[in-house]
Amino acid sequence: MTETPLKKGTEHTLTIESLAYGGRGVARVDGFVVFVKNAIPGQTVRALIYKKRKGFAEARPLEVLTESENVVEAPCEHFVHCGGCTVQNLEYEEQLTQKQAQVDGIFQHQAGIEDFTLDSVVPAVEIFNYRNKMEFSFSNRRWVLTDEPEDSKTDFALGLHIPGRYDKILNISECHIQQKVGNDILKHVQSIAQEQNLKPYDVKTHIGFLRHLVLRFGINTGDVMVNFVTSYENTDLLTSMVESLTKVFPQITSIINNVNTRKGDTAYGEHEILLFGVPSISEKIGNLSFDISANSFFQTNTKQAEKLYETALNGCGLTGKEIVYDLYCGTGSISLFLAQKAKEVHGFEWIVSSIEDATRNAVNNGIGNAYFHKANLDRPIALKREIPNPDVIVLDPPRAGVGRKTLEFALESGAEKIVYVSCNPSTQARDVVFLRENRFSLSKLTMVDMFPHTPHIETVAVLEKT
Repeated sequence: MTETPLKKGTEHTLTIESLAYGGRGVARVDGFVVFVKNAIPGQTVRALIYKKRKGFAEARPLEVLTESENVVEAPCEHFVHCGGCTVQNLEYEEQLTQKQAQVDGIFQHQAGIEDFTLDSVVPAVEIFNYRNKMEFSFSNRRWVLTDEPEDSKTDFALGLHIPGRYDKILNISECHIQQKVGNDILKHVQSIAQEQNLKPYDVKTHIGFLRHLVLRFGINTGDVMVNFVTSYENTDLLTSMVESLTKVFPQITSIINNVNTRKGDTAYGEHEILLFGVPSISEKIGNLSFDISANSFFQTNTKQAEKLYETALNGCGLTGKEIVYDLYCGTGSISLFLAQKAKEVHGFEWIVSSIEDATRNAVNNGIGNAYFHKANLDRPIALKREIPNPDVIVLDPPRAGVGRKTLEFALESGAEKIVYVSCNPSTQARDVVFLRENRFSLSKLTMVDMFPHTPHIETVAVLEKT
Protein backbone atom coordinates (compact mmCIF):
# COMPACT_ATOMS: atom_id res chain seq x y z
CA MET A 1 0.00 0.00 0.00
CA THR A 2 1.36 3.45 -0.97
CA GLU A 3 2.27 5.59 2.03
CA THR A 4 -0.14 8.50 2.35
CA PRO A 5 1.24 12.06 2.53
CA LEU A 6 -1.21 12.86 5.31
CA LYS A 7 0.44 13.55 8.65
CA LYS A 8 -1.03 14.65 11.94
CA GLY A 9 -0.85 18.44 12.24
CA THR A 10 -0.67 19.09 8.49
CA GLU A 11 -3.17 21.11 6.43
CA HIS A 12 -4.72 19.90 3.17
CA THR A 13 -7.31 20.94 0.64
CA LEU A 14 -10.08 18.35 0.69
CA THR A 15 -13.21 17.87 -1.43
CA ILE A 16 -16.11 16.37 0.51
CA GLU A 17 -17.67 13.54 -1.50
CA SER A 18 -20.36 12.20 0.85
CA LEU A 19 -21.43 11.79 4.47
CA ALA A 20 -20.32 8.83 6.55
CA TYR A 21 -22.69 7.14 8.97
CA GLY A 22 -22.52 9.41 12.01
CA GLY A 23 -22.57 12.61 9.98
CA ARG A 24 -18.93 13.36 9.17
CA GLY A 25 -17.88 14.38 5.68
CA VAL A 26 -15.85 11.91 3.61
CA ALA A 27 -12.89 13.00 1.50
CA ARG A 28 -10.11 11.01 -0.17
CA VAL A 29 -6.45 11.73 -0.81
CA ASP A 30 -4.92 9.22 -3.23
CA GLY A 31 -7.62 6.76 -2.14
CA PHE A 32 -6.91 7.34 1.57
CA VAL A 33 -10.13 8.15 3.48
CA VAL A 34 -10.35 11.31 5.58
CA PHE A 35 -13.34 11.93 7.85
CA VAL A 36 -14.00 15.66 8.22
CA LYS A 37 -16.08 17.07 11.04
CA ASN A 38 -18.74 19.68 10.23
CA ALA A 39 -18.35 19.35 6.49
CA ILE A 40 -21.04 18.56 3.92
CA PRO A 41 -20.92 16.99 0.44
CA GLY A 42 -19.88 19.36 -2.33
CA GLN A 43 -17.66 21.56 -0.16
CA THR A 44 -13.95 22.04 -0.74
CA VAL A 45 -12.25 22.87 2.54
CA ARG A 46 -8.84 23.66 3.92
CA ALA A 47 -8.60 21.20 6.78
CA LEU A 48 -6.24 20.24 9.60
CA ILE A 49 -5.43 16.57 10.14
CA TYR A 50 -5.76 15.99 13.90
CA LYS A 51 -5.75 12.20 14.04
CA LYS A 52 -4.12 9.51 11.91
CA ARG A 53 -5.08 5.86 12.04
CA LYS A 54 -4.35 2.80 9.94
CA GLY A 55 -6.53 3.18 6.88
CA PHE A 56 -8.03 6.61 7.63
CA ALA A 57 -7.46 10.05 9.09
CA GLU A 58 -9.65 12.60 10.84
CA ALA A 59 -9.68 16.32 10.14
CA ARG A 60 -11.46 19.53 11.06
CA PRO A 61 -12.17 22.29 8.54
CA LEU A 62 -10.32 25.57 8.91
CA GLU A 63 -11.88 27.34 5.94
CA VAL A 64 -14.51 26.62 3.29
CA LEU A 65 -12.88 27.30 -0.06
CA THR A 66 -15.81 26.27 -2.28
CA GLU A 67 -19.35 26.03 -0.97
CA SER A 68 -21.72 23.13 -1.65
CA GLU A 69 -24.65 23.72 -4.00
CA ASN A 70 -26.82 22.00 -1.38
CA VAL A 71 -25.91 24.30 1.50
CA VAL A 72 -28.63 26.19 3.38
CA GLU A 73 -28.42 28.64 6.25
CA ALA A 74 -28.73 26.88 9.62
CA PRO A 75 -31.38 28.72 11.68
CA CYS A 76 -29.90 27.72 15.05
CA GLU A 77 -27.49 30.12 16.76
CA HIS A 78 -25.88 27.14 18.53
CA PHE A 79 -25.30 25.11 15.36
CA VAL A 80 -21.53 25.61 15.16
CA HIS A 81 -20.93 24.51 18.76
CA CYS A 82 -23.78 22.17 19.74
CA GLY A 83 -23.09 19.08 17.63
CA GLY A 84 -26.66 17.81 17.85
CA CYS A 85 -28.01 18.82 14.43
CA THR A 86 -24.81 18.16 12.50
CA VAL A 87 -26.32 18.71 9.04
CA GLN A 88 -28.76 21.53 9.67
CA ASN A 89 -26.90 23.44 6.95
CA LEU A 90 -27.63 20.77 4.32
CA GLU A 91 -30.81 20.73 2.22
CA TYR A 92 -33.27 18.21 3.62
CA GLU A 93 -33.62 16.31 0.33
CA GLU A 94 -29.84 15.87 0.24
CA GLN A 95 -29.88 14.70 3.88
CA LEU A 96 -32.21 11.88 2.84
CA THR A 97 -30.03 11.03 -0.17
CA GLN A 98 -26.94 10.78 2.04
CA LYS A 99 -28.71 8.66 4.69
CA GLN A 100 -29.97 6.29 2.02
CA ALA A 101 -26.45 5.93 0.63
CA GLN A 102 -25.15 5.18 4.13
CA VAL A 103 -27.70 2.41 4.67
CA ASP A 104 -26.98 0.95 1.22
CA GLY A 105 -23.26 0.92 1.99
CA ILE A 106 -23.68 -0.64 5.42
CA PHE A 107 -25.82 -3.51 4.13
CA GLN A 108 -23.67 -4.09 1.07
CA HIS A 109 -20.44 -4.30 3.08
CA GLN A 110 -21.54 -5.68 6.46
CA ALA A 111 -24.44 -7.88 5.43
CA GLY A 112 -22.73 -8.90 2.20
CA ILE A 113 -25.72 -8.13 -0.03
CA GLU A 114 -23.79 -6.75 -2.99
CA ASP A 115 -26.77 -5.60 -5.04
CA PHE A 116 -28.66 -4.23 -2.03
CA THR A 117 -30.64 -0.98 -2.16
CA LEU A 118 -33.29 0.40 0.20
CA ASP A 119 -36.79 -0.48 -0.91
CA SER A 120 -38.31 2.83 0.20
CA VAL A 121 -37.64 6.03 2.16
CA VAL A 122 -40.30 7.75 4.27
CA PRO A 123 -39.44 11.46 4.71
CA ALA A 124 -40.32 13.46 7.81
CA VAL A 125 -43.63 15.27 8.03
CA GLU A 126 -41.95 18.15 9.88
CA ILE A 127 -38.23 18.91 9.89
CA PHE A 128 -38.20 21.37 12.81
CA ASN A 129 -39.84 21.37 16.28
CA TYR A 130 -40.56 17.65 15.97
CA ARG A 131 -39.12 16.13 19.16
CA ASN A 132 -41.49 15.18 21.98
CA LYS A 133 -38.67 14.76 24.51
CA MET A 134 -35.50 16.69 25.32
CA GLU A 135 -32.87 16.12 28.00
CA PHE A 136 -30.85 19.13 29.14
CA SER A 137 -28.00 19.13 31.67
CA PHE A 138 -27.22 21.58 34.45
CA SER A 139 -23.56 22.39 35.05
CA ASN A 140 -21.25 24.74 36.91
CA ARG A 141 -18.77 24.37 34.05
CA ARG A 142 -20.26 26.36 31.19
CA TRP A 143 -18.60 26.21 27.79
CA VAL A 144 -17.20 29.66 27.02
CA LEU A 145 -17.51 30.88 23.42
CA THR A 146 -14.47 32.42 21.76
CA ASP A 147 -16.08 35.84 21.35
CA GLU A 148 -17.10 36.17 25.02
CA PRO A 149 -15.32 38.55 27.43
CA GLU A 150 -12.66 36.97 29.61
CA ASP A 151 -14.57 37.80 32.80
CA SER A 152 -17.79 36.04 31.70
CA LYS A 153 -19.51 33.97 34.38
CA THR A 154 -19.07 30.24 33.87
CA ASP A 155 -20.62 28.76 37.02
CA PHE A 156 -24.08 28.06 35.56
CA ALA A 157 -25.33 26.42 32.41
CA LEU A 158 -28.44 24.56 31.37
CA GLY A 159 -28.13 23.04 27.95
CA LEU A 160 -26.36 20.31 26.00
CA HIS A 161 -22.94 18.66 26.15
CA ILE A 162 -20.19 19.99 23.94
CA PRO A 163 -19.20 17.09 21.63
CA GLY A 164 -16.44 15.04 23.18
CA ARG A 165 -16.65 16.77 26.58
CA TYR A 166 -18.49 15.10 29.44
CA ASP A 167 -17.75 18.04 31.75
CA LYS A 168 -18.68 21.07 29.60
CA ILE A 169 -22.23 22.23 28.89
CA LEU A 170 -23.24 24.70 26.19
CA ASN A 171 -25.94 27.00 27.53
CA ILE A 172 -28.91 26.70 25.16
CA SER A 173 -31.39 29.52 24.59
CA GLU A 174 -33.37 27.86 21.80
CA CYS A 175 -33.39 24.35 20.35
CA HIS A 176 -35.03 24.23 16.93
CA ILE A 177 -35.93 20.55 17.01
CA GLN A 178 -37.87 20.54 20.28
CA GLN A 179 -41.36 21.99 20.79
CA LYS A 180 -41.51 25.80 20.91
CA VAL A 181 -43.04 25.84 24.39
CA GLY A 182 -40.06 23.79 25.52
CA ASN A 183 -37.73 26.66 24.66
CA ASP A 184 -39.82 29.03 26.77
CA ILE A 185 -39.78 26.60 29.69
CA LEU A 186 -36.02 26.09 29.27
CA LYS A 187 -35.30 29.83 29.49
CA HIS A 188 -37.65 30.22 32.45
CA VAL A 189 -35.92 27.43 34.38
CA GLN A 190 -32.52 28.95 33.59
CA SER A 191 -33.69 32.28 35.00
CA ILE A 192 -35.41 30.98 38.15
CA ALA A 193 -32.60 28.57 39.02
CA GLN A 194 -30.08 31.40 38.98
CA GLU A 195 -32.37 33.79 40.85
CA GLN A 196 -32.85 31.23 43.61
CA ASN A 197 -29.17 30.24 43.59
CA LEU A 198 -29.94 26.55 43.02
CA LYS A 199 -26.58 24.84 42.61
CA PRO A 200 -25.86 22.83 39.45
CA TYR A 201 -24.31 19.41 39.95
CA ASP A 202 -20.56 19.16 39.37
CA VAL A 203 -19.71 15.93 37.49
CA LYS A 204 -16.14 16.00 38.85
CA THR A 205 -16.66 16.81 42.55
CA HIS A 206 -20.22 15.34 42.69
CA ILE A 207 -21.42 18.37 44.64
CA GLY A 208 -24.54 20.29 43.73
CA PHE A 209 -28.30 19.77 43.45
CA LEU A 210 -29.66 20.20 39.91
CA ARG A 211 -28.55 17.53 37.42
CA HIS A 212 -30.96 17.43 34.46
CA LEU A 213 -34.10 19.02 33.07
CA VAL A 214 -36.15 16.57 31.00
CA LEU A 215 -39.12 17.87 29.02
CA ARG A 216 -41.79 15.65 27.48
CA PHE A 217 -44.64 16.81 25.25
CA GLY A 218 -47.88 15.25 24.08
CA ILE A 219 -47.78 16.43 20.47
CA ASN A 220 -51.39 15.48 19.77
CA THR A 221 -52.75 16.18 23.27
CA GLY A 222 -50.93 19.32 24.42
CA ASP A 223 -49.74 17.71 27.67
CA VAL A 224 -46.39 18.90 29.03
CA MET A 225 -44.17 17.19 31.61
CA VAL A 226 -41.27 18.89 33.39
CA ASN A 227 -38.88 16.49 35.11
CA PHE A 228 -36.11 17.74 37.40
CA VAL A 229 -33.37 15.20 38.05
CA THR A 230 -31.56 16.07 41.28
CA SER A 231 -28.65 14.55 43.17
CA TYR A 232 -30.57 14.28 46.42
CA GLU A 233 -34.10 14.69 47.73
CA ASN A 234 -35.11 18.16 48.91
CA THR A 235 -38.45 19.17 47.46
CA ASP A 236 -38.42 22.44 49.42
CA LEU A 237 -35.71 23.70 47.09
CA LEU A 238 -38.05 23.18 44.12
CA THR A 239 -41.22 24.67 45.61
CA SER A 240 -40.76 28.18 44.22
CA MET A 241 -39.71 26.77 40.84
CA VAL A 242 -42.87 24.66 40.64
CA GLU A 243 -45.09 27.58 41.64
CA SER A 244 -43.51 29.84 39.04
CA LEU A 245 -43.68 27.27 36.22
CA THR A 246 -47.33 26.40 36.80
CA LYS A 247 -48.28 30.08 36.95
CA VAL A 248 -46.46 31.05 33.73
CA PHE A 249 -47.19 27.83 31.79
CA PRO A 250 -50.75 26.61 32.46
CA GLN A 251 -50.26 23.90 29.80
CA ILE A 252 -47.91 22.03 32.16
CA THR A 253 -49.78 18.93 33.35
CA SER A 254 -47.00 17.19 35.27
CA ILE A 255 -43.89 18.16 37.25
CA ILE A 256 -41.70 15.31 38.48
CA ASN A 257 -38.56 15.11 40.60
CA ASN A 258 -36.33 12.12 39.83
CA VAL A 259 -33.67 11.61 42.48
CA ASN A 260 -30.36 10.18 41.24
CA THR A 261 -27.82 9.88 44.05
CA ARG A 262 -25.40 7.84 41.93
CA LYS A 263 -22.34 9.27 40.23
CA GLY A 264 -23.39 7.99 36.80
CA ASP A 265 -24.59 10.83 34.58
CA THR A 266 -28.06 9.49 33.77
CA ALA A 267 -31.27 11.49 33.45
CA TYR A 268 -33.35 9.16 35.61
CA GLY A 269 -33.25 8.33 39.29
CA GLU A 270 -33.68 5.59 41.87
CA HIS A 271 -37.08 7.03 42.78
CA GLU A 272 -39.36 9.84 41.69
CA ILE A 273 -41.61 12.33 43.45
CA LEU A 274 -44.71 13.93 41.96
CA LEU A 275 -44.50 17.67 42.55
CA PHE A 276 -47.52 18.78 40.51
CA GLY A 277 -50.35 17.32 38.44
CA VAL A 278 -50.38 13.70 37.30
CA PRO A 279 -47.48 11.21 37.06
CA SER A 280 -47.65 10.77 33.28
CA ILE A 281 -48.58 12.56 30.08
CA SER A 282 -50.94 11.34 27.40
CA GLU A 283 -50.19 11.02 23.70
CA LYS A 284 -52.21 9.86 20.71
CA ILE A 285 -50.93 7.99 17.67
CA GLY A 286 -53.56 7.07 15.13
CA ASN A 287 -56.64 5.97 17.07
CA LEU A 288 -54.62 4.88 20.11
CA SER A 289 -53.88 6.78 23.33
CA PHE A 290 -50.75 6.26 25.43
CA ASP A 291 -49.79 7.18 28.99
CA ILE A 292 -46.08 7.96 29.20
CA SER A 293 -44.31 8.22 32.56
CA ALA A 294 -41.10 10.12 33.20
CA ASN A 295 -38.68 7.23 32.64
CA SER A 296 -40.53 5.20 30.02
CA PHE A 297 -39.28 4.87 26.46
CA PHE A 298 -41.43 6.36 23.73
CA GLN A 299 -40.44 7.27 20.19
CA THR A 300 -39.24 10.89 20.29
CA ASN A 301 -40.92 11.96 17.04
CA THR A 302 -44.65 11.38 17.42
CA LYS A 303 -45.70 12.08 13.83
CA GLN A 304 -42.96 9.91 12.37
CA ALA A 305 -43.65 7.22 14.96
CA GLU A 306 -47.03 6.68 13.31
CA LYS A 307 -45.25 6.25 9.96
CA LEU A 308 -42.79 3.86 11.59
CA TYR A 309 -45.50 1.73 13.19
CA GLU A 310 -47.47 1.59 9.94
CA THR A 311 -44.30 0.37 8.21
CA ALA A 312 -43.80 -2.31 10.86
CA LEU A 313 -47.46 -3.32 10.67
CA ASN A 314 -47.29 -3.66 6.90
CA GLY A 315 -44.11 -5.72 7.24
CA CYS A 316 -45.84 -8.16 9.59
CA GLY A 317 -48.53 -8.90 7.00
CA LEU A 318 -51.10 -9.80 9.67
CA THR A 319 -54.40 -11.50 8.85
CA GLY A 320 -55.89 -11.71 12.36
CA LYS A 321 -54.69 -15.26 13.01
CA GLU A 322 -51.10 -14.58 14.12
CA ILE A 323 -49.40 -14.69 17.52
CA VAL A 324 -46.90 -11.81 17.65
CA TYR A 325 -44.02 -11.28 20.08
CA ASP A 326 -42.87 -7.68 20.51
CA LEU A 327 -39.40 -7.77 22.07
CA TYR A 328 -38.15 -4.52 23.66
CA CYS A 329 -41.78 -3.35 23.70
CA GLY A 330 -41.33 -0.22 25.84
CA THR A 331 -44.70 1.33 26.68
CA GLY A 332 -46.41 -1.01 24.22
CA SER A 333 -46.89 1.42 21.36
CA ILE A 334 -45.96 -1.01 18.57
CA SER A 335 -47.68 -3.87 20.41
CA LEU A 336 -51.01 -2.08 20.51
CA PHE A 337 -50.72 -1.06 16.87
CA LEU A 338 -50.19 -4.71 15.93
CA ALA A 339 -52.88 -6.02 18.28
CA GLN A 340 -55.54 -4.38 16.12
CA LYS A 341 -54.65 -6.82 13.32
CA ALA A 342 -53.29 -9.86 15.23
CA LYS A 343 -54.84 -12.68 17.23
CA GLU A 344 -52.56 -11.99 20.21
CA VAL A 345 -49.55 -9.80 20.92
CA HIS A 346 -47.10 -10.48 23.76
CA GLY A 347 -44.73 -7.65 24.65
CA PHE A 348 -41.49 -8.19 26.58
CA GLU A 349 -39.58 -5.46 28.42
CA TRP A 350 -37.16 -5.20 31.36
CA ILE A 351 -38.23 -1.81 32.80
CA VAL A 352 -41.12 -2.32 35.21
CA SER A 353 -42.58 1.17 34.72
CA SER A 354 -42.76 0.52 30.98
CA ILE A 355 -44.62 -2.76 31.53
CA GLU A 356 -47.04 -0.95 33.85
CA ASP A 357 -47.53 1.81 31.25
CA ALA A 358 -48.04 -0.75 28.47
CA THR A 359 -50.64 -2.69 30.47
CA ARG A 360 -52.47 0.51 31.36
CA ASN A 361 -52.34 1.65 27.73
CA ALA A 362 -53.91 -1.63 26.61
CA VAL A 363 -56.73 -1.28 29.16
CA ASN A 364 -57.33 2.39 28.33
CA ASN A 365 -57.60 1.57 24.63
CA GLY A 366 -59.93 -1.36 25.21
CA ILE A 367 -57.44 -3.83 23.73
CA GLY A 368 -57.82 -7.24 25.33
CA ASN A 369 -55.45 -9.28 23.18
CA ALA A 370 -52.17 -7.59 24.18
CA TYR A 371 -50.21 -8.97 27.14
CA PHE A 372 -46.99 -7.65 28.65
CA HIS A 373 -44.24 -9.53 30.46
CA LYS A 374 -41.09 -8.55 32.33
CA ALA A 375 -38.03 -10.13 30.71
CA ASN A 376 -34.31 -9.40 30.64
CA LEU A 377 -33.62 -9.58 26.91
CA ASP A 378 -29.86 -9.75 27.48
CA ARG A 379 -30.32 -13.26 28.87
CA PRO A 380 -32.11 -16.39 27.66
CA ILE A 381 -35.83 -15.68 27.80
CA ALA A 382 -37.80 -17.94 30.15
CA LEU A 383 -41.42 -18.02 28.98
CA LYS A 384 -44.49 -19.14 30.87
CA ARG A 385 -45.99 -22.34 29.52
CA GLU A 386 -49.31 -20.69 28.76
CA ILE A 387 -47.77 -18.25 26.26
CA PRO A 388 -48.23 -19.67 22.72
CA ASN A 389 -45.35 -19.78 20.25
CA PRO A 390 -45.09 -16.80 17.88
CA ASP A 391 -45.79 -16.62 14.17
CA VAL A 392 -44.14 -13.20 13.93
CA ILE A 393 -41.47 -11.55 16.09
CA VAL A 394 -40.92 -7.80 16.19
CA LEU A 395 -37.53 -6.59 17.42
CA ASP A 396 -37.03 -2.96 18.44
CA PRO A 397 -33.75 -2.98 20.39
CA PRO A 398 -31.57 -0.11 21.66
CA ARG A 399 -28.60 1.10 19.60
CA ALA A 400 -26.43 -1.85 20.64
CA GLY A 401 -28.73 -4.16 18.70
CA VAL A 402 -30.11 -7.56 19.67
CA GLY A 403 -28.16 -9.82 22.03
CA ARG A 404 -27.06 -13.18 20.65
CA LYS A 405 -29.22 -15.09 23.15
CA THR A 406 -32.30 -13.16 22.02
CA LEU A 407 -31.50 -13.79 18.36
CA GLU A 408 -31.13 -17.50 19.12
CA PHE A 409 -34.45 -17.41 20.94
CA ALA A 410 -36.08 -15.82 17.87
CA LEU A 411 -34.65 -18.57 15.65
CA GLU A 412 -35.80 -21.35 17.99
CA SER A 413 -39.27 -19.87 18.56
CA GLY A 414 -40.73 -21.16 15.32
CA ALA A 415 -41.58 -17.70 13.99
CA GLU A 416 -41.87 -17.52 10.22
CA LYS A 417 -41.21 -13.79 10.02
CA ILE A 418 -39.07 -11.26 11.91
CA VAL A 419 -39.68 -7.52 11.62
CA TYR A 420 -36.62 -5.68 12.93
CA VAL A 421 -37.02 -1.99 13.82
CA SER A 422 -33.66 -0.33 14.37
CA CYS A 423 -32.17 3.04 15.30
CA ASN A 424 -28.70 1.81 14.29
CA PRO A 425 -28.35 0.25 10.82
CA SER A 426 -24.81 -0.89 11.61
CA THR A 427 -25.84 -3.21 14.45
CA GLN A 428 -28.98 -4.13 12.51
CA ALA A 429 -26.84 -5.24 9.57
CA ARG A 430 -24.69 -7.31 11.94
CA ASP A 431 -27.80 -9.05 13.28
CA VAL A 432 -29.24 -9.51 9.78
CA VAL A 433 -26.03 -11.34 8.83
CA PHE A 434 -26.62 -13.79 11.69
CA LEU A 435 -30.27 -14.30 10.76
CA ARG A 436 -29.41 -14.80 7.08
CA GLU A 437 -26.91 -17.47 8.09
CA ASN A 438 -29.73 -19.24 9.92
CA ARG A 439 -32.47 -19.70 7.32
CA PHE A 440 -33.88 -16.18 7.14
CA SER A 441 -33.77 -13.92 4.09
CA LEU A 442 -34.00 -10.12 4.03
CA SER A 443 -37.07 -9.40 1.90
CA LYS A 444 -37.50 -5.66 2.48
CA LEU A 445 -35.82 -2.69 4.17
CA THR A 446 -37.44 0.72 4.65
CA MET A 447 -35.88 3.88 6.07
CA VAL A 448 -38.19 6.14 8.08
CA ASP A 449 -36.55 9.51 8.76
CA MET A 450 -37.29 10.18 12.43
CA PHE A 451 -34.56 12.73 13.07
CA PRO A 452 -34.05 15.45 10.41
CA HIS A 453 -30.78 17.44 10.61
CA THR A 454 -29.13 14.74 12.72
CA PRO A 455 -27.09 11.69 11.67
CA HIS A 456 -29.57 9.27 13.25
CA ILE A 457 -31.25 6.70 11.03
CA GLU A 458 -34.29 4.48 11.66
CA THR A 459 -34.89 1.41 9.50
CA VAL A 460 -37.43 -1.42 9.37
CA ALA A 461 -36.23 -4.79 8.03
CA VAL A 462 -38.54 -7.64 7.11
CA LEU A 463 -36.96 -11.11 7.29
CA GLU A 464 -38.72 -14.31 6.27
CA LYS A 465 -37.83 -17.92 6.96
CA THR A 466 -36.56 -19.71 3.86
